[in-house]
Amino acid sequence: MSGHQHQHGHGHHHGHVPAADFDWDALADHLEREAELRAPAVAAAAQWLRALPGADGAAVRRVLDVGSGPGVVAGQLADAFPEAEVVAVDQSAALLERARARSGGRLGVQQADLPAEFDKLGEADLIWSGNAIHHLGDQQAALTSLAGLLRPGGVLAVAERGLPLRYLPRDFGLGRAGFQARLDAAHEDGFSTMRAELPGATAEVEDWPAMLGRAGLVPGGTRTFLVDHPAPLARPAREHLHAQLSRLRDQLAGTLDPEDRATLEALLAEDAPTGILHRPDAFYLSATTVHTARRP
Repeated sequence: MSGHQHQHGHGHHHGHVPAADFDWDALADHLEREAELRAPAVAAAAQWLRALPGADGAAVRRVLDVGSGPGVVAGQLADAFPEAEVVAVDQSAALLERARARSGGRLGVQQADLPAEFDKLGEADLIWSGNAIHHLGDQQAALTSLAGLLRPGGVLAVAERGLPLRYLPRDFGLGRAGFQARLDAAHEDGFSTMRAELPGATAEVEDWPAMLGRAGLVPGGTRTFLVDHPAPLARPAREHLHAQLSRLRDQLAGTLDPEDRATLEALLAEDAPTGILHRPDAFYLSATTVHTARRP
C-alpha cells in the first residue's frame, strides 16, 4: 500500500509490488514533483486539521502518514504539528529512505506491508492517509484498522478522490474536443479493474463519512482544497504533466480511439509547439477532498 498517487490521477502507478527491475528513484522523482505541486492544498488541509477538536497542537504528540511515499506530505504535517513526532509509513523502503533524506532526519519512518502489518504502527493522535486506502482490497477493514490505532479523541483524516486534474481547455486545437473527459472515462474503467484485482477485493459504496462511522469513529467534517497553478505554467509542472501523459500512454493507449491516441502523441512531442512542454494554454487545476473523523 503506497498512497503517493494523487486522487483520480491519470497515468499513475498502481499496486506497488517491489520488483528488482522497478525504477523506484524515477517513481520517487515523479511523486515528489506531484506532491510539491499539490503542496498549497495540503498545507491548507493541515491547518484545518490543527483547528479540529482533538487535533489541536497541544494534544497531538504522534502523527502517522500512512502511505507516505517520499515524505512530502509528512514534512508538511511536521511543519503544522512541530510539537509532535511525525512518522512516514510505507511499504517501500526506498521511498522511506527518500523521505528520511528529504526531511534531514526530522521524520521517523516505518516500513509496513499493509493490511497485514497495521499492528506495527503503534498509537497516534492524528493519522493522515492520502490516496492510499484505495490500494487495499477491503477499504472498510483498512479504515477500521486505522481507527483502532487512534488514541481517545484522536483524528483520522482520509484524502480520497476530489476532482480530476485539468490541464488544457476543453478544445485546445488538437483532435476532437473533450479529450480529457474521455481520458477520465478510460481511467475510471482502469481504476475499477485495479480495485477488482486487489487481494481481498470488496465492493464498497465509497461514502467515506459513512465508512468512517462504521469504523467506530464520529465523522468530523469534509473539506475540499483547491490546487490552482494558472497558465503560463512553470517548467517543473510541465515536466510533471509530460510524465503523467507518458504513463497514461503506456496504460490506456489500447483503449483510446486512433484520433485520441494521435492527440496524446502530439501532446507528448518534446520539440513541437503543440506539446505540453511548450503550450501557452497549459495549466494545472485539481482539488483534494479530505474526510475527517474522531475517536470518541
